[in-house]
Amino acid sequence: MLGLRVPATPEVARAVRLTYGFQFFFGLLLWIPIFYEYQKQLGLSDAEIFGIQSIYYVAFCLLEIPTGLVADRFDYRTSLWLGASVLVVANLVPVLAGNYTGFLVHFLLIALARSLISGAQSAYLYEYLHAHDAGHLYLKVEGVGRSYSLVGKIVYWPVIGLLMQWNMPSPYWLTAINAAIAVVLALRLPPIPGWQRPEGKTSKLLAGVGGAFGSLRTSRWLLLLMIQGIAMFTLVRILQVNLFQPVLESKDVPVGWYGSVLAAMTIFEAIAAARPHWLSRRIGPARSVFLLTVVMALAIGFIVPSGGVVTIVLLCLFSVTAGMSFPIQKKLLNDAIPDSRYRATLLSMESIMDRAVCAVVAVALGAYLTGGRLDEFLVLSSVVTVIVMALLAGLLIAVRTTRRRRAQLVP
Repeated sequence: MLGLRVPATPEVARAVRLTYGFQFFFGLLLWIPIFYEYQKQLGLSDAEIFGIQSIYYVAFCLLEIPTGLVADRFDYRTSLWLGASVLVVANLVPVLAGNYTGFLVHFLLIALARSLISGAQSAYLYEYLHAHDAGHLYLKVEGVGRSYSLVGKIVYWPVIGLLMQWNMPSPYWLTAINAAIAVVLALRLPPIPGWQRPEGKTSKLLAGVGGAFGSLRTSRWLLLLMIQGIAMFTLVRILQVNLFQPVLESKDVPVGWYGSVLAAMTIFEAIAAARPHWLSRRIGPARSVFLLTVVMALAIGFIVPSGGVVTIVLLCLFSVTAGMSFPIQKKLLNDAIPDSRYRATLLSMESIMDRAVCAVVAVALGAYLTGGRLDEFLVLSSVVTVIVMALLAGLLIAVRTTRRRRAQLVP
């Protein structure tokens, strides 16, 4: 019923199915395997393409807190259907304006759409399950939902190059249709039992910012977990979106194979995403994210001396670790949030950190690619990530030890 071997009430099952459907259609961005080549065919340079990506990440950062506050203030479901509606418009822009300005507007609207749902989607699921005494299902549901969201990509991505040859803007038309379906599913999501619009100070959006930062100041553990997620998210975003095509191009993999390779990566990611508990139960969630991030970094580093076939294997290994790490990281953050009134806003703050780093990395990536130094960038990314994760692990251990000692002193 839920894709889980766990009993659930009909109300929970319906909400979870609708959430799965929303994740599936909202995340079905069919143009991802070809957008780099698509923009190059329309005359954009590498500097322009990666410059747009950097602006996208900056815009995402600027939009995250306002949209998170809207979700906390006016209901998570409202934020979800608004985000999907913006996504519909965003994917029609490249069809109508296939130039630098058109793609800039396209990615700015993508940033708005994704910021509207980034914290709200996870917050809705977490709060709804806990309101129905089903919070123990969250990790599995989050993982299975991410797995389902990848299934459509597995089906479509191998043929997306052919679709582009048949009708160049067809990937964008189809993505707009998928987003429209996501709007319908978001409108059908049931309300969270007992949820009420925040009163008092939280009725003012600016007061909500203060409340969220107050929660963050009181929990060093939450702050460190957010920072831990930065490395994971940046590696995944930069490799799977920005570096995927340049890496395959550097290994002389034919363009016609790009969709198939990305589909294979997605299969591995989907399988792993449905089983996040496999590792989390054995070594704990925080250690799991640490280990998986280090494996991602090493996989990126070993791409440099590898040939085409080994590179594809390493990309698939990278996808396994990415699929398993995302649900675990989301549960870690949700469990660490001290005040649920600011849940979407706090989750958005993590996204701000993620996108801010991605914006800087995207600018650097454009410079490295322009200078023909892709291998140097891959090695540097791998080494820096491993060093940062080692330092962060020490801080997490220190904070956890301090928390345990304080807990023992409390009568």
